[in-house]
Amino acid sequence: MRTPLDAIPDLSDLQVIIKTSYPGQAPEVVEDQVTYPVTTAMLSVPGTVAVRGFSFFGDSYVYVIFEDGTDIYWARSRVLEYLSQVASSLPDSAKPQLGPDATGVGWIYQYALVDRTGGHDLAQLRSLQDWFLKYELQTVAGVSEVATVGGMVKQYQVVLDPDKLRIYGIPLEKVRKAIQRANQEVGGSVIEQAEAEYMIRARGYLKSAEDLRQIPVGINKKGTPILLDDIADIRLGPQMRRGIAELNGEGEVVGAIVVMRWGENALDTIEAVKLKLDQLKKGLPDGVEIIETYNRSILIERAVRNLSEKLVKEFLIVALVCVVFLFHLRSAFIAIIILPISILIAFIIMQKQGITANIMSLGGIAIAIGAMVDAAIVMIENAHKHMEKESVTEKNRWAIISKSAIEVGPALFFSLLIITLSFLPVFTLEAQEGKLFSPLAFTKTYAMAAAAGLSITLMPVLMGYFIRGHIMPEEKNVLRQILVAIYMPIIHGVLRFPIITILLSVLTVISISYPMSKLGSEFMPELDEGDLLYMPTAFTGISVGKAGELLQLTDKLIRTVPEVLTVFGKVGRAETATDPAPLTMIETTIQLRPKNEWREGMTMEKLKQELQKTVSIPGLTNSWVMPIKTRIDMISTGVKTPVGIKISGPDLTEIQKIGQEIEKIIKEIPGTLSVFSERVAGARYIDIDIDRRAAARFGLNIADIQEVISKAVGGSNVTQTVEGLERYPVNVRYPRTVRDSVAKLRQLPIVTPQMAQIPLHEVAEIRIVDGPGMIKSENARRIGWVYVDIQDRDLGGYVADAQKIVEQNINLPAGYSVSWSGQYEYMLRAKEKLTYVVPLTLAIIFLLLYLNFRNFTECFMVMGSVPLALVGGVWLVYILDYNLSVAVGVGFVALAGVAAEFGVIMLVYLNQAINEYKPRNEQQLREAIIDGAVLRVRPKAMSAAVVIAGLIPIMMGSGTGSEVMQRIAAPMLGGMITAPLVSMVLIPVLYMLWKSRQLKALAHSG
Repeated sequence: MRTPLDAIPDLSDLQVIIKTSYPGQAPEVVEDQVTYPVTTAMLSVPGTVAVRGFSFFGDSYVYVIFEDGTDIYWARSRVLEYLSQVASSLPDSAKPQLGPDATGVGWIYQYALVDRTGGHDLAQLRSLQDWFLKYELQTVAGVSEVATVGGMVKQYQVVLDPDKLRIYGIPLEKVRKAIQRANQEVGGSVIEQAEAEYMIRARGYLKSAEDLRQIPVGINKKGTPILLDDIADIRLGPQMRRGIAELNGEGEVVGAIVVMRWGENALDTIEAVKLKLDQLKKGLPDGVEIIETYNRSILIERAVRNLSEKLVKEFLIVALVCVVFLFHLRSAFIAIIILPISILIAFIIMQKQGITANIMSLGGIAIAIGAMVDAAIVMIENAHKHMEKESVTEKNRWAIISKSAIEVGPALFFSLLIITLSFLPVFTLEAQEGKLFSPLAFTKTYAMAAAAGLSITLMPVLMGYFIRGHIMPEEKNVLRQILVAIYMPIIHGVLRFPIITILLSVLTVISISYPMSKLGSEFMPELDEGDLLYMPTAFTGISVGKAGELLQLTDKLIRTVPEVLTVFGKVGRAETATDPAPLTMIETTIQLRPKNEWREGMTMEKLKQELQKTVSIPGLTNSWVMPIKTRIDMISTGVKTPVGIKISGPDLTEIQKIGQEIEKIIKEIPGTLSVFSERVAGARYIDIDIDRRAAARFGLNIADIQEVISKAVGGSNVTQTVEGLERYPVNVRYPRTVRDSVAKLRQLPIVTPQMAQIPLHEVAEIRIVDGPGMIKSENARRIGWVYVDIQDRDLGGYVADAQKIVEQNINLPAGYSVSWSGQYEYMLRAKEKLTYVVPLTLAIIFLLLYLNFRNFTECFMVMGSVPLALVGGVWLVYILDYNLSVAVGVGFVALAGVAAEFGVIMLVYLNQAINEYKPRNEQQLREAIIDGAVLRVRPKAMSAAVVIAGLIPIMMGSGTGSEVMQRIAAPMLGGMITAPLVSMVLIPVLYMLWKSRQLKALAHSG
């Protein structure tokens, strides 16, 4: 019960984020002065895999990605160390800070603040979130950060009158300093009075617009003070924003994202957050509601419950198979009791190792259940056989049990060890695929290792105590009689025509060339998380107002689909370093109703298609993806779609040109659902190019003019009020009437040192140009992305076609490169790793076989028959129309181990028969082999039956996690058709040919 629960393993790369706010600055300024210096410094940090930079309007984000296994706090300390070296070279107003100690999938819970009564506006709701809810929730164990998105931040706006500034001769800098000096408090130590101590404080914080109005900024010629109210209009208004939140198409709301700390228990953290919110609701004003918009605990509970139910079904089916075959309840109980004990041991080790109970770790146990009882079945059946031959008394009981266990125990232990070691390739997988499948490999290994240990320790003891009473002779078992009746003519036939049998086996192996040629490839099937993320991309340069309109429109359309429960839309970025989103990116979390409330016949794929038809807006490139998986992909590769094409080079305009050419070509490739090339240079700029010579004539330098542009036009927050626990910015700028068009900017008044007023156009050229809306870089090289979403095509085949077409049609200029990323990158990495790890694993298995048999021939029999065992798996994967993926590969690895075990057990039986018969001629040899094969048909059939029985609930089930588990189970289930045939048909034939040759050699030497 103490094992932490999660939906899937945390697949995100270890990252440290540096966020630097540089208010009012254009992306190119942010890139040149902040992002580039920081990224180049971070390239030297030890253990760094990649350094990604994002330069937005007013913000810089640098993501430092580290190697797997790096301690997050060591990484954060090294980043701080290197950041301190570059911090002094950054602009004074650019203050870098580290993002939260969270993973890429730390967004575990989201909610919205709503007042349907209209009693509180967006600014008041934002204040409630920022100064009440946020800090209370950050006290919850496991919470790293609570990020606010949307709403309006209250701002005191000092709108200066440029004419009055000129009349009074007051420069901008003097106004800024006056406001700052008027907003402070100090202490004056203490005094003693009447035997008591009184602490002295001088009050002076700004608390209201009236306080601002009374600030003196100068004295006129008559000695009368000039107040701020005399030269400015002071009012309350919203701070400029780069993010908007919207709910259900009904209008803007204030949203919040709870970010979990690295390594914490997601389920426990969410429960604690919900409990805290229930307590905090009592302190909210009347009419204000907290509406849940995303809750990962629903997915976690659904995924774990789904797989737990499958485990229970497997357990019951395996138990039923044991009872039916053995027809002895106590014996069946011995086989079944091994399961919970082995699983308990696996869970104890999982808990100590820190592995969460998720669909992958539980899946490892699910696919191991059938193989775990194999040893018990064979050992019990062998004990039954000995008890049939010899009457059992209390004196000889333990001797009989001991003898039967010793006969098969060592071979069984080695066979289970082979199954355990067959998963070695899975342990060698790295990065995302390694994180995904290592929990499965660990739990399967622990469960199998526990079963192997119990089979040679606890099992003989249990057999001695429990195998009592009447034991039905094997010959009287109806099921066994049916199996023998079917198998007897087959074994006689193949032993009579051994060469034909071998040729047919070879042809069977060759037959897989057809399905293999038709199978596509992919990294992983998409995991149905139960919710959706709508992530369209708009063209660069969209305004905040228009982005908000688009967001509400798309949310309203999505909400019309009956399966949708809530729609929480976000455009732009939240107040967190974990969200480097531009205004062109809409990120809408769609909570879906439980599937039992969906329309009949509706599936996730059909739902996506309906949403695609419903939300069709010119200028938006739609993308319907899974929330957790998409965030992981965006951190690992920087791309949110299955395929991404990365264009690197020095000039963004050229990068955009290449991207648009690739976009046109990719559109024509069959299977392309959508393709969008980032318009990296598609934003609009008003460039103010200062004429140095003209400025000098008026006694002005570059800084004088730029100060007017940055502070008077752009506006700057010069200080903040202190209102109890709340803090609000004070902004100074010129009125909108003198800065809201190019024509008015040309007439912008500049005050010269001689107190003359000149228009800006006399010292600068003002023009509209195109430029970057956002600048991305990777390892200090500028990049642009082409996002490609596909349908009805396998990933590997699609990329192969696309690469060929792009190579043929795109001529890259010098200094530019194109690379392919996304899930395709993971797929290639896993494939390359397995190409040399699988042969190494086979060599280790061969060594184990040799240690067991001490004979190369028998080792080759087992190893040579494994490819034939895989045939059924390949054909079933083809019939089910699955693509080859890492999950399917893991299924084949598991099948190979089981097939090797079947071969080992068959050779044990055949060797027993030979030792008993001691044949001296061909006829006696054939009879011995038939006896070893046919008379032990029951345990071999049971072995196959329990594996199949254990896999059927997985293949027949549905729900969260089924997509991955079915692709692991399919090769094993298909292989259970051919693997038993190999052990019961091909191995006896090969064994007969080998022993026959030995007999001939012996006869010849005699």
